[in-house]
Amino acid sequence: MKTNTALTIGVILLAALGVAAALAPALAPYSATAQNLAYDLAPSSADHLLGTDKLGRDVLSRIVYGSRISLGVGATIVAVSLAIGLLIGALCGYFGGRTDLLLMRLVDVLMAFPGILLAIAFTAVLGPGLDHVVIALALIGWTGYARLVRGEILSLREKDFVHSVRALGGSPLRIIARHIVPNLLPALLIQATFGMAAAIIAEGSLSFLGLGAEPPTPSWGAMLNEGRQFILVAPHLTAYPGLAITITVLALNLAGDGLRDRLEKRGK
Repeated sequence: MKTNTALTIGVILLAALGVAAALAPALAPYSATAQNLAYDLAPSSADHLLGTDKLGRDVLSRIVYGSRISLGVGATIVAVSLAIGLLIGALCGYFGGRTDLLLMRLVDVLMAFPGILLAIAFTAVLGPGLDHVVIALALIGWTGYARLVRGEILSLREKDFVHSVRALGGSPLRIIARHIVPNLLPALLIQATFGMAAAIIAEGSLSFLGLGAEPPTPSWGAMLNEGRQFILVAPHLTAYPGLAITITVLALNLAGDGLRDRLEKRGK
């Protein structure tokens, strides 16, 4: 069997990021919020490997703690969006009818608008905060899962094994939960991997605009915003948080591509 390089690299990077997030207090050399104005905008050194920000806070420590925010918020958004999309997609795909027509038209309307603009509108109304970011992004993120689940169920509900269970008296809920949803898990896992990458970018964008994590929370997006005014004199303030976002999104995309390739080969 040939090695799936993309999947391997993606999983290794994600594992490293997960360990960094879980062990942030042990791995970070300093507190993420501790200020030392005597070392403001300090470049990389033995004491501060990635330098410090305008308040003398260690950039490496803030990036390590920021991984908790990005990965945690991304995973929560995906979980909520997946739950909503799975429920609505299953109802539309299995039962059809007027419910399917109305909900799919709602999906079409939401997907017609740029997601980040809707998220900005929602968070502007709800106010800044990570909980509001999760709500706003979940409200627009479920549509892709709902459409995927509906399309898969439209195909699966006509399979022989579903007709057999239905003939034996299986209830719609049992058929969906026990016989259809397990067949959707591979496709949903791939979709969730790409969805988490998109959620991390969206969270970083909202934090950059001041609508996400509130100071002094070490969010990568907020760090980019804080460092942009010093980009000429202290480029490390934007380079390292941007690199952290890039690596995380790259890892998720590599893992998603690898999973898709493996499942396609298994299907053949």
